Amino acid sequence: MAAAASGEVPVVTLEGVTRVYGQAVETHALRGIDLRIDRGEQVALIGPSGSGKTTLLNIIGLLDCATAGRLSIAGDDVAALDDRALTELRGRQIGFVFQFHHLLPAFTAEENVALPLAARAGRSRNSQLARARELLARVGLADRARHLADALSGGQKQRVAVARALVMEPALLLADEPTGNLDSESSERVFTLLDQLNREHGLTELIVTHDRRIAERCRRVVELLDGQVARDARR
Repeated sequence: MAAAASGEVPVVTLEGVTRVYGQAVETHALRGIDLRIDRGEQVALIGPSGSGKTTLLNIIGLLDCATAGRLSIAGDDVAALDDRALTELRGRQIGFVFQFHHLLPAFTAEENVALPLAARAGRSRNSQLARARELLARVGLADRARHLADALSGGQKQRVAVARALVMEPALLLADEPTGNLDSESSERVFTLLDQLNREHGLTELIVTHDRRIAERCRRVVELLDGQVARDARR
């Protein structure tokens, strides 16, 4: 899907973002990152280990704070928000998929997907599970909705994790090595799903990956090197 029109508010804006760890001995993880991600973009974030990919993802995901610079998510300047407002923004606008699916093994697929809805008032349990089944159907797992997570294959578990990330209808999906723990066939299925969600539903995606084959299939590639943007290329 093409990037949003220039007049639309970007999903992510970073201006001069730095992240420094330590005091006696400082480690500069990010060095002045400028980045804009528009609605509907699919961005691969690549770079060698230690280049700052995970730090950048955590800052965009509001799991870490920049040392300096400005970050906006869907037009909200995060510096102006307290902890409660940051938590609300993260829950409303951002979905996460990690290398390890983090499903609860004693829960069914539909129960795992519905978990984020449990914290929201005004929605019945039946309604939550119905929404979960709807998303499981979207990721091709309608027939696995009531299977325990432990009974699913690795690729199926990761697709359940994708469904869970979508349940709050986020503006942005952050995926940290989503295929890194899967075999080639399962990796292909998971990436094909992410690609479909982007192309057909306009989901904005930032995908951290070491897999060059996946990066080359994304419509934009941002490469980090030593905490800086070394390349930003669109297809």
